[in-house]
Amino acid sequence: MKVDKKDVERLLAEGKTVQLKPWGYSMYPLFVPERDEAVIAPIGDRTPKRGDVVLYRRDKGILVLHRIWRRRGGAYYMVGDNQSEIEGPLNREQIKGVLVGIIRKGKKFSVNHIAYRTAAGLWLFLRPLRPALSKAAAKCKRLFF
Repeated sequence: MKVDKKDVERLLAEGKTVQLKPWGYSMYPLFVPERDEAVIAPIGDRTPKRGDVVLYRRDKGILVLHRIWRRRGGAYYMVGDNQSEIEGPLNREQIKGVLVGIIRKGKKFSVNHIAYRTAAGLWLFLRPLRPALSKAAAKCKRLFF
């Protein structure tokens, strides 16, 4: 169900799966703003794990869609795919939904697909190297494009 940003949290609390276009570049290259869509299911009784992309509410702040970097005890630490700085600790109650699918150029695929899981795991592993990788990619882009 496509929804307006202001209705997302309410619909997830009602047990509905929602579809939305993430805004901003914190999850690039997984999501390209204005092109890709996220399919988010209610978190329910699931225990989110490292690598899951979750929708959470910052303390007195906005809803954010980021990946779980690690879980320590009852605390969660998050990072955007286009970021290297880790945010946290966050508590379980702040997590409202979990990414279950991606819609890219009209084609839907599950986050359980082996290609997605492999790429996501590799990208999470490379988090400490992201600033250097971004600089190298920018230089290559300037040289060749």
